[in-house]
Formats: sequence, C-alpha cells, structure tokens
Amino acid sequence: MKVKKIINNNIAIIEKGGHESIIYAPGVAFRFKKGQRISEQDITKTYVLDSADRLEHFSYLLAKSDEKTIQLLNDLVTYGEKLLEREASDYLYLALLDHISFAWKRGEKGQFIRSPLSWEVKKFYPTYYEIGLYAIKKMQECYHIDFPEDEAVSIALHFVNIQEDKSFLNERIEDMETLRDILSIIKYNFNITFDESSINYMRLVTHLQYFIERLRNKRIYADEESVLFQQVKEIYLESYAVVQKIEIYVTEKFKQTLSQEEYTYLIVHINRVTERKENKDEV
Repeated sequence: MKVKKIINNNIAIIEKGGHESIIYAPGVAFRFKKGQRISEQDITKTYVLDSADRLEHFSYLLAKSDEKTIQLLNDLVTYGEKLLEREASDYLYLALLDHISFAWKRGEKGQFIRSPLSWEVKKFYPTYYEIGLYAIKKMQECYHIDFPEDEAVSIALHFVNIQEDKSFLNERIEDMETLRDILSIIKYNFNITFDESSINYMRLVTHLQYFIERLRNKRIYADEESVLFQQVKEIYLESYAVVQKIEIYVTEKFKQTLSQEEYTYLIVHINRVTERKENKDEV
C-alpha cells in the first residue's frame, strides 16, 4: 500500500490494488510522505468507499474534523456493531460524520430538530434507538451540549438505513406512519388516552404491526364466513364501527379490503384496549 495523499495529521488516502481508501492512523503526517509504503500495522482504521464522490466527501469531512470527533465516530460505530452483532458498511462512517458535524454546529447555536418519528422508532427499532441514546450521551460528553432525545432517533435511523436496503427502510417508515394513523383512528373515536404500559395496549400494537405487514405483502387473512365475527360484531358495536373506519383507511392506502377474520381480531383487540374498566392485571 502506498500513501497517495496526506489529509491531516491522522488521516491519509492510500492506494491498494488500484483502489483508493481513506485511513485513520495517528501521526501519519509525521511518519509518512506521499508515495511511501505503509503497512496494515501502522493503520488504526481503513474506510473503503464505493465511489470517488463519496471518497472525496468523506476525506473533506475528515480533514475538517478534530481528533475527538473522529474518536467519537469510531466508538459509536463499534458500539453499534457490537449491539447489532453485524458489521456496518464504511458508508455509515460518512453518513454519521456528516450528521454529527452538522448536529454539533446546530447545537452550538441552540438549534435542534424535532423528529416526527420519535415514538415509532422507539417501538419498531428499540435496539437501534439504544444506539442513538448512546450516541447523544457521548456527544454531550464530547461537545458539552445538551442534545435532546430526538437526536437519538435521527442517529438510530442512520443505522437502520445502512443495515437495510433503502427501499426497505422507506417501507418501514411508511409502516410506522400507518401504525400511528390507525392508533389515532382508535384514539380519537373513543376519545381516550392509551395506557402504553398496559398489556392490552402492547398486544394491540403487536397485532397491528403484523396486520400492516400482511397488508403490505398482500397476505391478508382469507375471507371466509366466520361465526365468531358475527358474534363480536353484535357484542362490540363501537369497536366494530371503528374497524369499519380503519378499513376505509386501509382500502385507500393499500387497495385492500378486510376479511371477516381480520375484522374479528381487530375488534377484539380494540375492545380490550378501550374498555372503560380494563383490568390492568389481566394477562
């Protein structure tokens, strides 16, 4: 490997096998010159980007970053890899460094961005959200800025985005919005505030997550005559009316109608979570 360009005291671009990569090697500017060979033992971290544009962008960001920010970046990705038990793409370093640098500048001015997906990310991606919380804790220690939890959501989504196909992530975000919409239909029709710690609420959310997944994959339960449906329909009139509204929403968004079996499960779950005298100790 040859040193192709020195970026700053600790960052350089190397050439190996006809490809360029960025390396993090403390003191590289003092120990090596352009054109000299460098061994793996001298390198702490190698960043391999898949395009010249990304390489240039990352090298620019690294050149503008101080030592504590680069250490924060490496620490954060290492923590995320350990928690997820997966190796992250080097593009994650670029995305995170870009985000952290911008968040730092915003934070110094007291400018913070609220995330509209805070609740959904906590529910759908608890492990990723834990990475986000770890990140803002480290950012607070590093920059002495009191970052809000919304920042954890944004960082969590960077890890989701890099671990999953982009189109898949877009679908997941849409699913989170669908879940929020359906819960809102239930909430406002019954004029209630959900007890998010209750067993029945957690059961409802879990059912809705699988329900939305079935809708997206067009694997809705078969529409067969159901005696149970006829019974719950007549017993739980309010819940039945709300499921009818949910079906209108679902038909518009997914171009699908609900089977009697889907109706039955939704009616039962909605009735449990909206029952005025819910037994919170019920299992």
